[in-house]
Amino acid sequence: MCRHNRLKGTLSDAAPILWQYGACARLKKGEPIDKLLYGGYSTISLGYAGLYECVKYMTGKPHTDPSATPFALEVMQRMNDACAQWKAETNISFSIYGTPLESTTYKFAKCLQKRFGIIPGITDRNYITNSYHVHVSEEIDAFTKLKFEADFQKLSPGGAISYVEVPNMQDNLEAVIQVMQFIYDNIMYAELNTKSDYCQVCGYDGEISIVEDDGKLVWECPKCHNRDQSKLNVARRTCGYIGTQFWNQGRTQEIKDRVLHL
Repeated sequence: MCRHNRLKGTLSDAAPILWQYGACARLKKGEPIDKLLYGGYSTISLGYAGLYECVKYMTGKPHTDPSATPFALEVMQRMNDACAQWKAETNISFSIYGTPLESTTYKFAKCLQKRFGIIPGITDRNYITNSYHVHVSEEIDAFTKLKFEADFQKLSPGGAISYVEVPNMQDNLEAVIQVMQFIYDNIMYAELNTKSDYCQVCGYDGEISIVEDDGKLVWECPKCHNRDQSKLNVARRTCGYIGTQFWNQGRTQEIKDRVLHL
C-alpha cells in the first residue's frame, strides 16, 4: 500500500512511452495516472519465496512428495484468496508473484537463522529456495519438474519463472527442441539453464568450479586454478536473468548445489 500510495499523483509525463504513447495507456500530457491504479488495470505484486522450506518443515517432506503437494497448493491458494479479498475491499488488484530472489536469498536465509536457529534441512543453508521451485539439489528430470511446477505457476499470476538445468547441449539439439516443445505445451514460462565460462589465464572454456577455502566459497578454474575474478568469465542464470557478475555466498552455495535435470 505504501508503494501504491506513493504512485498517486504521478503525471503521465514521467514516462511518456508508458503512459501517453500506448505501452500501458494513452493519457494526456499532464494527466495523473491515478485512475489506472484501480479497477484491475494495474497490479501490486506480492512476492514470496521458500515454499519448499515451508512444506518441508510442516510435513517433513518436500513439496514434490505426493503426500505433501496438496498442502503446498493449499498454501498457494490461501495467498491468492487473500489477494482476492483485498481487491474486493479496495478495488486495487493484488497478485502473488513467484519471486526469483536475486541476492536477497542470502539475506532471507540469515534472517531465518537468526530468528529460528539452525534447523536441519530447513535453515541450514545460506539460501532460501526461489518461489515454488523444486529444491536445486533434488534429483528430478526436466519434464517431471516442468510439469510439477506448472501447477504452481497458475497460482503465481503476478509472475513466475521455472527452469531446468542442462549440460552443454550443442550436440543434442533434438533434446533441446523436445524440452522447448514440452514447455510450450505444459507451462507458462520456463527456460533452459546452461553454463558459459572462460578462464582468461589459460583459455579453459569448460565449467568454472566452486571450491571451499577456509569456510568460504570461491570460484576457481579447474585447469590452472586461477581464482582472480577479474580474469574469470562466469555466466549463470541466478534467477530470471543470466548474470555475469559474481554472487554473494548464499547465491553461490545455491549455484554449487544445483543438479542437472537432463
